[in-house]
Amino acid sequence: MELDRMLKALGEPMRLKIYQSLLERKHCVRSLSKKFSISESAISQHMKVMKDAGLVYGEKYGYHTHYLPRQDAVGFLTEQFEKMQTASLTLNRDRTVCQCEYRKEEEV
Repeated sequence: MELDRMLKALGEPMRLKIYQSLLERKHCVRSLSKKFSISESAISQHMKVMKDAGLVYGEKYGYHTHYLPRQDAVGFLTEQFEKMQTASLTLNRDRTVCQCEYRKEEEV
């Protein structure tokens, strides 16, 4: 899974809203179109981007496809943000200590 691709897909505000709606329940394109008052073709394009990023998948029901978030993607995102949180909590925030690589070269 590619974190940068997922974050780029979710970085567009409407896609984030759509994704959040999918976390509540599955939706078809028509349902999302009515919910957000945008065209079905615009919703389809957003769904394609999220599908290509590995965030969602579709289940066919007759003529309609109902979209859901991929559980492995939700788990992956959660894991990545937990790693970021851990790194942030262990970061040395002492302002008197410079940890830049180029400083070490200058001091030698």
